[in-house]
Amino acid sequence: MNRDEQAPAYRALALQTACRAVNALNDTDARTAIMGAIDRIDAQIGASIAFLGPDVRLVVLPEYVLTGFPMGEPVDAWARKAALAPDGAEYTALAAVASRHGIFLAASAYESDPHFPGLYFQASTVHDPSGTCVLRYRRLHSLYSPTPYDVWDRYLEVHGPDAVLPVARTAIGALAAIASEEILYPELARALALRGAEVFVHSSAEAGSPLATPKDIAKSARAIENLAYVVSANTGGHTGTAIPAASTDGLSKIVAFTGQVLAAAGPGESMVANAEIDLAALRRYRARPGMGNLLARVKCGLWAAEYARHDVERPRDLGGAIPDRGYFAERHRESLDRLREAGVVPR
Repeated sequence: MNRDEQAPAYRALALQTACRAVNALNDTDARTAIMGAIDRIDAQIGASIAFLGPDVRLVVLPEYVLTGFPMGEPVDAWARKAALAPDGAEYTALAAVASRHGIFLAASAYESDPHFPGLYFQASTVHDPSGTCVLRYRRLHSLYSPTPYDVWDRYLEVHGPDAVLPVARTAIGALAAIASEEILYPELARALALRGAEVFVHSSAEAGSPLATPKDIAKSARAIENLAYVVSANTGGHTGTAIPAASTDGLSKIVAFTGQVLAAAGPGESMVANAEIDLAALRRYRARPGMGNLLARVKCGLWAAEYARHDVERPRDLGGAIPDRGYFAERHRESLDRLREAGVVPR
């Protein structure tokens, strides 16, 4: 029996569940709310599997569904209130959910790192059915939050280059994470695909609109370009702040490696975005010669040389400092200045 014949077909679920933000809570109540959110998600996963069937092997949760996002809070204050420790109680609880339901559970959360005290990163994780964390990816593109690129040299020294673009080879295929708006960056998805990724887990909190949105268009584009499945979970509403609750609601979907949308959810909490992932079909397609085999036609040397000519957002070294919110605006302004100098954007 060859590898394709052994490849499992299974059902993936992009669980569209509500985000209840912790911004207005004190640190103690925020931690209680986070554990309550995990309990609520646990129950929804159990009910969804009971309805959809035991072949549900992968469940993807929306972006920062346990906490919401910072709205002006100082970086160190948000780290205390909402960042999960990699070995903390919240991840232990998420691991237990994966184990209890026998699934691979993809989650998104703000996360601390003992090597960078006072900072947080936005992390995408996958726990396998044993409760082991088999994937930890930290978002590289973020306008308003710290990323590994802000502590670049030290980050590589501590974690190594493979931790920057991880791919987990699992019983349900090679998994990689794309966080939120990073679906708009084709370089990231292509790099992960070239590292072997077959299924992109995409935790998102995006504008829900009946019109085509950039992120929604990008889901199909990234699937087609990389011959990969995209399992994208958006929130089913966002409460706890003054932002209208349905602003990030709907558009959870599963996209096949051909770009075909296999399932999509409407507004509200929903398990409708579920579909079969056929790894054998994907692997046959990737091995097939022809114009459609885009991965086999990538000119890496050409683009490496071209990208090396340009200077936009630079790696940084915070040197142990905790940035104020103005740092992120300054970082963005400097990148725009370099584009102006290059004549890419108008002065």
